[in-house]
Parts: sequence; C-alpha cells; structure tokens
Amino acid sequence: METVTTAKATLRQRAIHELKEFVVLALYLYICLGAVILMKVAVLHSAGIEMAAWGIAIVKAMVLAKFMLIGFAVKFGEGETTGPLIWPTLKMALAFLVLLIVMTVIEEIVVGLFHHRSIADSFGELFGLRLEETLAGYLIMLLVLIPFFAFRVLSVTLGEGRLERMFFVDRRSMERS
Repeated sequence: METVTTAKATLRQRAIHELKEFVVLALYLYICLGAVILMKVAVLHSAGIEMAAWGIAIVKAMVLAKFMLIGFAVKFGEGETTGPLIWPTLKMALAFLVLLIVMTVIEEIVVGLFHHRSIADSFGELFGLRLEETLAGYLIMLLVLIPFFAFRVLSVTLGEGRLERMFFVDRRSMERS
C-alpha cells in the first residue's frame, strides 16, 4: 500500500489510511510468522515437546508492523532508482531487515530490563545459545520482506492504487470504467 498522503487529507483520513496499512501489514506478517511457528511447533511436537505460541505470533506481527510503519513514515530505505525494480526491492527489504533487527534487539533489552535481567543476559538470549535460531529467523524475515517490498515497489511504479485494483477488483468492472 502506498504511504504517501496528500496535504489535503484530513487527520481522520490519514488515521484510517494508517490503520488499514497497519492491519494489512500485521495480517501479512502474522500469516508468515504463523507458518514458521506452526513448523516449529510440529518439529518440537515430534520431539515430544508441547508448545502453543500463536499469541506470540500476533503480538510479534503487530510490533513488527508498527516498527515498519515508523520506517515508512521517515522514508527509511527509499531513494531514486531508475534501473530494474529488483534493486529498490532488495534495498528496501535489506534496509527494513536491519531496522527490524535493531528494533528487536532494543525490544529484547527493554523486556529484559523489565524482568530485571541485565543487558548482557538479553544479548545472551538472542545471540548466545539461540544464535542459529536467531540467524534463521532473520533470514526468514528477509524472505518475507522481499515479496512485500516487490509488491510495494511495483505499486509505486504503476501509480497509486493501480496494482491493488488489478489484484483486488474484478477486472470486468475495471474494463467498463
């Protein structure tokens, strides 16, 4: 979805636009994270370990969506590119991956401090024994971000709302107008 709003948009219109963008992004991330968590639950279940973490997926999706909306607001990772669309897609996906990693590290530190753990303990949880899991999670997040930004970059290239209409509006009704 396009995040550019005109100066003439009212506060209510901008709020509705931001809410829609947040819901779509959080839902996309929830589906992707949910699939990964489902796989993790299946692997753990086969090892005799019970786990139910669906609540974590929705909270994490909402937090990551909010971080991304902040990135969109400050035009993080954007720039002029006249070459193939793969380059701005990869640039934005990598830039937002770095943003999400930094924000996740900050989030883990804050949660650790809230639970009276030192910063070193929080880093130890992220990058110590769980290093492989953490790196795999970041790679999966990059794979989730690439199609998201491909859609976004293509949408901007085609013009505001055109790609969305092509995907979500009956083409017969588009031909009549």
